[in-house]
Amino acid sequence: MPLATAKMVVGAFPMAKLLYLGVRQVSKPLANRIKEAARRSEFFKTYICLPPAQLYHWVEMRTKMRIMGFRGTVIKPLNEEAAAELGAELLGEATVFIVGGGCLVLEYWRHQAHQRHKEEEQSAAWDALRDEVGRVALALEALQAQVQAAPPPGALEELQAQMQEVRAQLRAPDPPPAPQAASTSQEVSSSEEKEPAEA
Repeated sequence: MPLATAKMVVGAFPMAKLLYLGVRQVSKPLANRIKEAARRSEFFKTYICLPPAQLYHWVEMRTKMRIMGFRGTVIKPLNEEAAAELGAELLGEATVFIVGGGCLVLEYWRHQAHQRHKEEEQSAAWDALRDEVGRVALALEALQAQVQAAPPPGALEELQAQMQEVRAQLRAPDPPPAPQAASTSQEVSSSEEKEPAEA
């Protein structure tokens, strides 16, 4: 038995006793009114109070006689007045017991409904956590695939070095003209000078 359940059971018994005593005190006036009605009404007295009282008296006396060793003794029924009084007392006690038992059953049902609601909330929270873990796992797999598809760090550094070389080449000044091109241009200019002189 879990510790929380054991504490609940230990704490529930004194509360159940207090509840029963409270219900007993509250239902006593109701039981007294039922007793008074049983004493006044002939129908109530004859058909509701007397049969349980006579049965109770017979069982009680039979048990006592067997305990004392008197077997086969005939048990005389109670007179009508005593049976009506005993029946009214039994009815009052039965009323108190039924009301108290009903309160305990209702409290038990309420507690069970609360426990069910709590378990449903916990189950929903677990399901939400499982869904969240599943989403995180899918995102992690996608990130791992992206990392594997990315070029290795060495290739990236090599690409950066090539880009720096290209930039350096673009920034470099134009090279001076070749000397051969200068000599040919001088020959061309000297030949042009000679031609007008001959003319």
